[in-house]
Amino acid sequence: MKWSLRIARVQGIDVFVHWTFLILLFWVLLSNLQQGSNVVAALLSLTFILLIFFFVLLHEFGHALAGRRFGVKTSNITLLPIGGVASMERMPEEPREELIIALAGPLVNLVLALLLGIFLWVQEGGINWREVISLTPTNFVLGLFAVNVMLFLFNLIPAFPMDGGRVLRAFLSMQYGRTKATNIAARVGQLLAIGFVFWGVFSNFWMMFIGIFIYLGAGAEANYESTRSRLSHFKVRDVTMHRFTLLSAIDPLDRVVQLLLDGQEKEFLVMENEEIMGCITRDGLIQGLQQSGRDAPVGSIANRQVVTLHPDLPLDKAWEILQQENAEICPVMEDERLIGVLNRENILEVLMIQEAEAASKPALV
Repeated sequence: MKWSLRIARVQGIDVFVHWTFLILLFWVLLSNLQQGSNVVAALLSLTFILLIFFFVLLHEFGHALAGRRFGVKTSNITLLPIGGVASMERMPEEPREELIIALAGPLVNLVLALLLGIFLWVQEGGINWREVISLTPTNFVLGLFAVNVMLFLFNLIPAFPMDGGRVLRAFLSMQYGRTKATNIAARVGQLLAIGFVFWGVFSNFWMMFIGIFIYLGAGAEANYESTRSRLSHFKVRDVTMHRFTLLSAIDPLDRVVQLLLDGQEKEFLVMENEEIMGCITRDGLIQGLQQSGRDAPVGSIANRQVVTLHPDLPLDKAWEILQQENAEICPVMEDERLIGVLNRENILEVLMIQEAEAASKPALV
């Protein structure tokens, strides 16, 4: 994620902190001081916030390590002011696997809550919930206990993008299949979101934002699954472009400019010694022109991270790969021979054609 600082690498997973998270910490410290708190109390509040996000980080590692058990890689975890995001390459289509991965995060918070609860019971003889409202050195542990209970319960709300939405989909998938299960879970989530919005209007203003967040997240998940399902009926060879322009690494950028202006191609493969050495996109070309001018060789600005696709790969998998790798164009290779290219625009055109054909069919009465 852009504008993020890497602070650690654990179990092969990079941990990033988004720059806006630092603003949150500064705001917590400053607001405490402005309200008349002494430095010790302000630092106590700051420590409390840092521990909350440490628990969020452990929550995300719960997902990541559970995913690793099923061969799902997590490239990084990013901490944001609104929580954490684990960048998993995919979510398993097997319901049992998705269920375990989705539950792993909340279960981390449940275990932490139980451990803190046992500590409070031994030290204090019980849990006084009334003290949670105000944070003091005497109820610091109680506050951490309450945070983990809330993280556990909130994430189990049966609505995307929370873990509870994925848990609900996993259970429904066992009966109805993934696409139908996603649509049902998304509708349930949107109904709950509407309830949160009404709650926010008449009671707690923040609930309205939570409702909007859930509503948009549920719709996005339904659209994603619908797109994936429609693309799964095709293979890469079905939409491979066989007419394309190959560039040489020694070609000047001026040639790319002419190709871009004269035709419809916006991405190009770059060859060197009869092998693919990279690719160049329209954005890459503009940046190269700004830095080096029209006479610079294409090879000097080509993106050398090229993802190769096999023609028999399901198109939905190819679409996921393009998204994960942030690739605009991919060579399609069969028996070590270049037979065509695939780009994002091709995939979008497949979806548009499907929609047009569906609209042309008469509705059944």
